[in-house]
Amino acid sequence: MRLKSKQNGFALIAALLANLILLAVGIIAINLSTQDLRISMKHVGDTMASNAAEAGLHWVTVQFDAATYPALINTIKPVDSASSSEYIINNIQEATTGPAQVPLPGFAMGGGQVWGLARYDARISGRNTSYNTATTIDAGLGFGPVEMGTMSR
Repeated sequence: MRLKSKQNGFALIAALLANLILLAVGIIAINLSTQDLRISMKHVGDTMASNAAEAGLHWVTVQFDAATYPALINTIKPVDSASSSEYIINNIQEATTGPAQVPLPGFAMGGGQVWGLARYDARISGRNTSYNTATTIDAGLGFGPVEMGTMSR
């Protein structure tokens, strides 16, 4: 008499489980490698957006004039013609905290005249449309020398 074994199909089930484990390991490996690429791309985009915001800050410091600064607000400019980065001058306003003017040592001219810098706050955003990233810089600007005295001339 011959005994029947209850192990029919065990090899097939073991092979399927081994394939599922290898598939899971492969999916995890692909996910980790593409995640590194996504992080690298985000870092590159953030760097390009920061550089654009810094370019906007430099542009504002060159173009800033206390008499005409409202015309600079909402200005959108490309960083250069070859890149997809641009900066936006969101806001420029007189400083709302602290003194409105800061004295400049060494600019006293006698006769009670005191000279200083008028303070302004600026918000500049840089963005990169290729990577869909954006960065905002809040900066303080000083304009002067301006006379700080209350005397009229």
